[in-house]
Amino acid sequence: MTTGRSMEQPIGLAVIGAGRIGSTRARVASAYPASRVVAVVDVHVDRAVELANDVGAELSTDDVRRAVSCAGVDAVLVATPEHTHTEPVLAALAAGKPVMCDTPMALNAADAAMMERASEQSGTPLLFAYTQRFQRQYQVAKENVQRGALGRILGGTVRVYNSRAQAFQILKRCPQVTPVVDVLTYWIDMVCWMMEGNPVREVYARGQGEVFRGAGYDADDLVWAVLTFTDGAVVSAGIAYALPEQYPTLGQSPRLELIGTHGALILEDERRNYFMYSESGVLHGYVPNHSLKAAYLASSSYGDWAQGVFWGPLADETRAFVDFVRTGRAITIPRAKEARRTLEVTLAIEQSARTGQVVRLPLANAG
Repeated sequence: MTTGRSMEQPIGLAVIGAGRIGSTRARVASAYPASRVVAVVDVHVDRAVELANDVGAELSTDDVRRAVSCAGVDAVLVATPEHTHTEPVLAALAAGKPVMCDTPMALNAADAAMMERASEQSGTPLLFAYTQRFQRQYQVAKENVQRGALGRILGGTVRVYNSRAQAFQILKRCPQVTPVVDVLTYWIDMVCWMMEGNPVREVYARGQGEVFRGAGYDADDLVWAVLTFTDGAVVSAGIAYALPEQYPTLGQSPRLELIGTHGALILEDERRNYFMYSESGVLHGYVPNHSLKAAYLASSSYGDWAQGVFWGPLADETRAFVDFVRTGRAITIPRAKEARRTLEVTLAIEQSARTGQVVRLPLANAG
């Protein structure tokens, strides 16, 4: 798609949400010659004002509809808490503005279906930020899977670990969410992307834990699931997000394996080869006022600020969205239909872990 602007004119963005991710995307976009931030929205207006001043935006407000309708806004970035995606997405689509929203798509299938329908009916692109796709190793892996290097994929495994320090940041922001729906979703997306055209049809899961429930959150510390795909391929998927606070990762610590009839793919992405120890502490970019004496550098899931520049997949993804709006060229950021299917898999994992029953997809209440 294209906006009708000349290629010399930067794409005007409205950024909805001035927290950690929204402010990072805004700063990346404002530093990119192909885009500028026109409006910043946050329920805390002082945050919106501060970020707008930092990135040179003309408008700071708590009114989403005002921002997405603002003259000069061509596209919208939604970076609000997980349970608040639906309203700003629908407002942007109603205004005819392409949207990239952070994950998860929603916390229930009905809201996800509503957003997907709104995108289809308006003819306006709705994309979801599965940022890990912008790690180079996964792009190269996808290229090789696509060309048939593994043959038919028979199955595999994917898992992601992290410390409870980061998990509690997520749960404090959105107590309704779980590590499965909020984080394992990235790796369900990754496996489903590698297995494109072969959707998950059945889920069986088990969960266990006491750390999060002991703190008042209805979430398992650890969940493992078996996913059966349409052609019979079997993948185990697991998450453990309650490791001790001093566990040395600064973000998601994943491993992906796929086994095919002609080959195997193993991607270990814990960054253990980038190690730092400091008596004064290594700062954690996601958890305020938290530091580690030992840490795997570059293990932040979305990237790092260094030398005044943000490096990593979130920056690449943000710029790719801008380029998509400008040129309409093909992009690996998932559309609404793909994101909804991924959400359904994570909801099925939660349902199976809760009930002890096999859950078949698509979900009966998926809208």
